[in-house]
Amino acid sequence: MSAPAPSSLVVVEAEPLPRQEEVLTDAALAFVAELHRRFTPRRDELLARRAERRAEIARTSTLGFLPETAAVRADDSWKVAPAPAALNDRRVEITGPTDRKMTINALNSGARVWLADFEDASAPTWENVVLGQVNLIDAYTRNIDFTDPRSGKSYALKPADQLATVVMRPRGWHLEERHLTVDGRPVPGALVDFGLYFFHNAQRLIDLGKGPYFYLPKTESHLEARLWNEIFVFAQDYVGIPQGTVRATVLIETITAAYEMEEILYELRDHAAGLNAGRWDYLFSIVKNFRDGGAKFVLPDRNAVTMTAPFMRAYTELLVRTCHKRGAHAIGGMAAFIPSRKDAEVNKVAFEKVKADKDREAGDGFDGSWVAHPDLVPIAMASFDAVLGDKPNQKDRLREDVHVEGPELIDIASLDAHPTYEGLRNAVQVGIRYIEAWLRGLGAVAIFNLMEDAATAEISRSQIWQWINAEVVFENGEQATPELARKVAAEELAAIRAEIGDEAFAAGKWQQAHDLLLHVSLDADYADFLTLPAYEQLVG
Repeated sequence: MSAPAPSSLVVVEAEPLPRQEEVLTDAALAFVAELHRRFTPRRDELLARRAERRAEIARTSTLGFLPETAAVRADDSWKVAPAPAALNDRRVEITGPTDRKMTINALNSGARVWLADFEDASAPTWENVVLGQVNLIDAYTRNIDFTDPRSGKSYALKPADQLATVVMRPRGWHLEERHLTVDGRPVPGALVDFGLYFFHNAQRLIDLGKGPYFYLPKTESHLEARLWNEIFVFAQDYVGIPQGTVRATVLIETITAAYEMEEILYELRDHAAGLNAGRWDYLFSIVKNFRDGGAKFVLPDRNAVTMTAPFMRAYTELLVRTCHKRGAHAIGGMAAFIPSRKDAEVNKVAFEKVKADKDREAGDGFDGSWVAHPDLVPIAMASFDAVLGDKPNQKDRLREDVHVEGPELIDIASLDAHPTYEGLRNAVQVGIRYIEAWLRGLGAVAIFNLMEDAATAEISRSQIWQWINAEVVFENGEQATPELARKVAAEELAAIRAEIGDEAFAAGKWQQAHDLLLHVSLDADYADFLTLPAYEQLVG
């Protein structure tokens, strides 16, 4: 391992946390500082490039496959590195934050993979950032247990051969970590999360027969994938592990990345594990990028845009074909339902929908898929077992029948659905409830029997913004206006107060959440990410 370089990395404005010294060691901080100095300048350039590309989309209202990378797409000879044994069978993956109880439950869930989330399912309080790292270290050393203070129930890890493989998701490139600065400047959250996790656990995971595996969020171009690849190469040399030990699965959750799937795999080919198809962030990205594009880009209610919509089918089928052509795993989307302990009929209907969704994904050629709750693991497992049998994946299904043209990915107008007044109300309801929890430090929140994360709030506020700016008229004759949004938000805030009572309302951050939702939904200057202004209000 390289000797730690002198560092001016400083921990600022943070109350000391129990055991933080185990994570924030001098050697680990020196590594994070070196990552920052080497790679943050390029990260800054790529964020500027995002803005330039957005401006070009605003001018042209179109996107296409890149002519300058046509040779990469045409070259059939290259493949990504073969999957390591621990990542070869990914038929069910569970997602969730890295709090202590979730860490144990996710590892024990029966899923093949746990997406240990420092991103959309985790509000980035300093406590969540640092103690999440502590929990993962404890899990790998089997020093983790948990007793629920309310129920008294105890949780402990199952035997090692029954635990899920961890794939860790750091924050996106756009977020800073205000509690760590180098040379007076905050370090990108992505480098903090990756750096601390990699430094402490890379060799430990190798010794366990696994490795440092990552999900890369919010990627917008193959150049951003190239940056991650450069980080992996440097990091592996720094700690003295073999090149190619790192594996990364990229979330194709932006519309721009959907046009660069092959190029993204190519840039990461020595470290690539696969691609994942999401929904809420993907739709959020479409609204963000085509918000000036007029009526043909106006999305209906978010729940009306299922994965069977033509433009979503084009996206998911292209993803499967691209992955399998290059030897990578194709991972499907989220089943976010949270089973009800009180209503068996709600569960029955929801489980049937989850089964249909997972049956479709397995039938389309996906190698695995996501669930948000342990009770859904057996349902998703059955869908993939029925198709895979004893095979670890179906990468041999090349889907050469799939031919997707560029315009199909943005053919929003083909949807036979329109925004509704109830859709506006739901966007306001869910937006306020999620943001309130996020401001209290919770990133994964059960709302109306669904596990929601930051992507939910992003699509909710984006739809409110889009409908108002497109002057949408709902089926009841009312037009989407700032005044209508304020009226609905006031009604929802009053309903929440009546539902939970004055004392609980006062103890929460409801007014603050209401105000922030309206700010990002009504401001003429559309905020690139809700979490940027929200982070300024996050305490801790």
